Amino acid sequence: MDEVQEHPAPAARPRVTRTDLRTCDLVNQAVASIPTLGLQRAAEFLAAMNIPAEIAVRTLVYPHRRRRG
Repeated sequence: MDEVQEHPAPAARPRVTRTDLRTCDLVNQAVASIPTLGLQRAAEFLAAMNIPAEIAVRTLVYPHRRRRG
């Protein structure tokens, strides 16, 4: 049978302080470029920089899910 995985509610997830400053800087650059280059080009930039797809999607499409720190 199909098994559905439930993700914990945002309040139940532990907050993780970012320690990878390279990823943070690249994501900040991509987010800042969205108004001029667009979402597609920002995503291509992150992919070219080997940023995992999960992080790229979360940060570009769901900016309210970005980790602070």
